[in-house]
Amino acid sequence: MRIETHIIKDTKIAEVISDVNIINEIEDGIDLLGSLYYQGFDKIIIHEKNITPDFFDLKNGIAGEILQKFSTYRVRLAIVGDFSKYSSNSLKDFIFESNKGQHINFVSSCTEAVNILSNR
Repeated sequence: MRIETHIIKDTKIAEVISDVNIINEIEDGIDLLGSLYYQGFDKIIIHEKNITPDFFDLKNGIAGEILQKFSTYRVRLAIVGDFSKYSSNSLKDFIFESNKGQHINFVSSCTEAVNILSNR
């Protein structure tokens, strides 16, 4: 895992780059949040491919637990990926509602993620 730093208009954004899953369980998400927050980042981009598919099954609570921590610590998160492959209506609704807010966004490209995190 490596961190690529984007600096836009004095805004520092961490993009997490990896060839393997970074978040497999709740503790992984919380550890990532703590590590990046300690390094001075309050805006983070992570790619869907680096998150366990279980995260996108809302019934097990992994997404809720992790995303609540990001909101509690006011760390903005953009998750980049193709979410159209998920058929769950509750997940689609969750993504729609999240994208209305300012803390958690689900986007289709890194460019979109950087723009959203640097403009709010």
